[in-house]
Amino acid sequence: MDWLGELDAYLAWLSIGLLLAIMEMLIPGVYLIWLALAALATGALTYVLDLGLSFQIVNFVFLSLIIVYSARRMVRDNPIESTDPLLNNRMGRLVGQTATVTVAISDGDGRVRQGDSEWLARGPDMDSGARVRITGFDGGTLLVEPLTRLEDKRDGATEEGAPA
Repeated sequence: MDWLGELDAYLAWLSIGLLLAIMEMLIPGVYLIWLALAALATGALTYVLDLGLSFQIVNFVFLSLIIVYSARRMVRDNPIESTDPLLNNRMGRLVGQTATVTVAISDGDGRVRQGDSEWLARGPDMDSGARVRITGFDGGTLLVEPLTRLEDKRDGATEEGAPA
């Protein structure tokens, strides 16, 4: 083959495959590695079968399609499960935490402080300084409920159950 001068065609395909693999490492995007595999396979087949240029290009295109769709199906059927699914969900991480009301919640809206941040909050009416538990979120607003202490629950039970 003299489509690249003195360079053998299989060496050109192997070089393209290695270049694509290096580009995948430098610019991760998940697709170049599959094209690199197709180029390497085309180079190997060209070396073994001495294919013409048109067959090499058709072979590369079909191998690229087959490898990309196979990899896509493999990733879809076997997803990578994260050890920390809430890693990029800051508000999701706050659910279950306690906070302090900084701006009294009236008519369902107010502000709470959790850690070093202040958040919009929605919940039952409460005075500033009250402790709340974060039960969820809606957009950028935390949903809160009053934090009941164990002593409060016990006192309520003894008063209700006490003989008159």
